[in-house]
Amino acid sequence: MPHVGELSALLTAVFWSITSFAFSSASKKLGSLTLNINRMMLASVFLVLTIIVLDFDYRLSANQILNLVLSGIVGLVIGDTFLFKSFQYIGARIGMLLMALSPVMSGMLAYIFLGEALSFWAITGMLITIGGVVLVVSERKETPSSEYKISKIGIFHGLMGALGQAGGLIFAKFAFEEGEVNKMVATFVRIFSSVIIITILAVLAKRFKNPIKVYKENPKAIATTAVGTFFGPYLGITFSLIAIANTKVGIAATLMSTMPIIMLPMVRYYFKEKLSWRAIIGAFIAVAGVAIIFLR
Repeated sequence: MPHVGELSALLTAVFWSITSFAFSSASKKLGSLTLNINRMMLASVFLVLTIIVLDFDYRLSANQILNLVLSGIVGLVIGDTFLFKSFQYIGARIGMLLMALSPVMSGMLAYIFLGEALSFWAITGMLITIGGVVLVVSERKETPSSEYKISKIGIFHGLMGALGQAGGLIFAKFAFEEGEVNKMVATFVRIFSSVIIITILAVLAKRFKNPIKVYKENPKAIATTAVGTFFGPYLGITFSLIAIANTKVGIAATLMSTMPIIMLPMVRYYFKEKLSWRAIIGAFIAVAGVAIIFLR
């Protein structure tokens, strides 16, 4: 199938857009750390059942397992932790703006460690797409009295989050370069290793909450957590791995970064929010960049 990597990257952005709405509701009731642990535990269950029922080949070499575990630690543990922390300092808008640098970092790391060179048109399409995303995300919405202020520590956390996301993709690509790997099996290794580490850290920090007790107190959060987990860690991460396995890391990362663009029609038609001309123009620019990537 032509462009399977690029299409998978766009589907990843769609899945992550859906999961962001589901988790935004659940996080208010559960807290970000509890939600993060619970979503990865539930995703591990979904993945194991899928692997068993569909009888996927789960054979991996020791080196592939190591790279996938490192991918999970760098991307899901370190990257996501820094990203969520940046939201606390500088807000989601600036945090997501810094995350737009992740495709650039991914492309640079892929060139250094994987020897992936990009064509002129691929780079042009990437820059135009990132420009459109930046235009949408950089639209100022906080008031002067907003609790979020730009700070060095916040910027540092945001940049480390972007670098963590990029590094996670590189380690996953290392595993795929060695030989064929079922992407759901790869997703399970990444997620399961990450949830073990995060759970241990949460227990040591005395911040771990019993999932049964948490959901008994917040029964409505069960559905939103399940939906968010299905489209996020289960489908989203799996398709992100399909993307990087079938196209260059920088291109896949760029297309996955279009999530803020894909969320616009959801915001407009589901939440009935009015879109600014800046957001609309940014969306058209990003779409033009995506078109160049596909037609390069």
